Amino acid sequence: MRVKMECATAGRFFGPSSSRLSNPRRRRIVLNRNNGLSAHNLCSSSKFKIQAQTHLSSEVGIAKQGSLTDFGVQEFVWPSPTDEIPFWKKGFPSWDANLEVPSEVKKDSKLMHIIHVTAEMAPIAKVGGLGDVVTGLARACLSRGHRVDIMLPFYECIQREQIDDLTLIKTYNSYHDGKWIPTHAYSGTVSGIPVIFIEPSHQFFKGQHVYGGSYNELEAYLFFSRACLEWMQVTGTQPDIIHVHEWQTGALPLLYWDMYHYLSLQKPRIVLTIHNMEHYGECRQEQLNMCGLDGSLYATFDKAVDDRTVGHNPERLSLLKGGIVYSNAVVTVSPTYLKETLCSGWLSSTLIRHRDKYLGIVNGIDTAMWNPSTDVFLPSKFHAQNSEGKKLCKYYVQRGLGLASGNHVPDTALKVPLVVCITRLVAQKGLHLIIHAIKQVEELGGQMVILGKAPDSRVESEFEGLANSHNQGPSIRILLMYSEELSHLLYAAADFILVPSMYEPCGLAQMIGMRYGAVPIVRKTGGLADTVFDMDDEPNHEMANGFVFEGIDEGSLYRALGRAFACYRNKPDEWNGIVKKVMAVDNSWNNTAGKYIEIYESVRA
Repeated sequence: MRVKMECATAGRFFGPSSSRLSNPRRRRIVLNRNNGLSAHNLCSSSKFKIQAQTHLSSEVGIAKQGSLTDFGVQEFVWPSPTDEIPFWKKGFPSWDANLEVPSEVKKDSKLMHIIHVTAEMAPIAKVGGLGDVVTGLARACLSRGHRVDIMLPFYECIQREQIDDLTLIKTYNSYHDGKWIPTHAYSGTVSGIPVIFIEPSHQFFKGQHVYGGSYNELEAYLFFSRACLEWMQVTGTQPDIIHVHEWQTGALPLLYWDMYHYLSLQKPRIVLTIHNMEHYGECRQEQLNMCGLDGSLYATFDKAVDDRTVGHNPERLSLLKGGIVYSNAVVTVSPTYLKETLCSGWLSSTLIRHRDKYLGIVNGIDTAMWNPSTDVFLPSKFHAQNSEGKKLCKYYVQRGLGLASGNHVPDTALKVPLVVCITRLVAQKGLHLIIHAIKQVEELGGQMVILGKAPDSRVESEFEGLANSHNQGPSIRILLMYSEELSHLLYAAADFILVPSMYEPCGLAQMIGMRYGAVPIVRKTGGLADTVFDMDDEPNHEMANGFVFEGIDEGSLYRALGRAFACYRNKPDEWNGIVKKVMAVDNSWNNTAGKYIEIYESVRA
């Protein structure tokens, strides 16, 4: 597979140098599965030097066993918060991984053609976990021998240099609001996955971001849903499965069964994955009319009416509800979240009526992209059998963020527990608990780094105030931005990954954290309950891999943090065993993909 990782855009950071950020240089590195990183490909600059370790053989950048002083730390020029360019914006290389399918992945006997229709795809159009899931699932199905395509809006903000072999393959017309809109379809390859980009000739999908353009987003995704089916019709493409995601493509099942299935598309069956029930795709009847359907026909309880608006003037439709009703199978992203959605929320009655086709499958993570033994963003590589390189990553981040100075003895700085929280700063993620954690981690003598953006200006202002109060101190760093590079570095540095969500359909942070040896501290909800099991739960000791709390109050969080810190400080042998154990947990997409393929098989024509 080939994964291009671009350096992050400028974000907020403490210190006087933040206004002088410059764009990093791009370089390329080739990851060889047989011998790892070649020594001369490690990145360097005048202030960022990593001495190649020439004694490496089959291990990928793994330092030898021992204390941090055994790493040859004198060979590093350590980062500092006063550097003109922050350490996560140095000249990181692109990431070229071997396109060869891993030999251990067994090919399926009954192969299918699967097309994902989605609003997001990592890394080129990623806002949240949806993009990661689509890319990871698509790649896993490819590795099992299936033919897979992703259909994605050609957002203006997509960097074309991230697409291999970009080619215009079709110009056709697609209907919208009484007009046939000239539309271009491009093919290309992203992360080894074939992608079809849909680009209308009018204003839809224009802007500097995936979401938040000056156009009406709901109408744009209605157009996109029909344009994808129109492309299949005009090109004669008949996949076995059309896999749609979230409310943005919720109209496609309606369009398919009530229009295109009567025209020429006979073979496909529809699978819908709901990644987060928070967004319903509220839609007026006249807006649904724009894609060529009669919106009034769907304003019924058993089709797509938004139950919350019944009796109101006007009543509204829900694209997500329509997608649930009209899809052949509906999947949500963990078994516990499935149970929660059957018991609460206005869509629960619809889900109960369609319970026989509603399933819960825990997401996987992309273990090629998230791999501490090959991760090009890390100053030292490590793996479950030898995690010593993690110590260097931790000290490197501590130095770069000003959590340790050159006056500290490295091993002393390493003894301080480091908690990392990488999240969107929205109410769902437990904002009040994150704020409490800042105070509690300080009281317990630990360090904490928060990385995330707040779409709500009021939340952003609150966290900016917290950043101004803490970012010059010795223990807390609040970075209000998103950076793919820094997220990799933080996962590698963290002793603990904190996920205190109010609800969490699945969650990826806890699984990525474990992959990098960060022990999760989570609230028991949704996918967190399906992937993290408490260390003090004796009946399930074999599965224990983290620290779990159930309450939404400050005391519940504090007790979990206290237990976690006590284990870290007082039980070193047990702690090292936990780190090795969580790194060995298999949260790969191959396991999850097998469950999706069973669903595809059960509904295919």
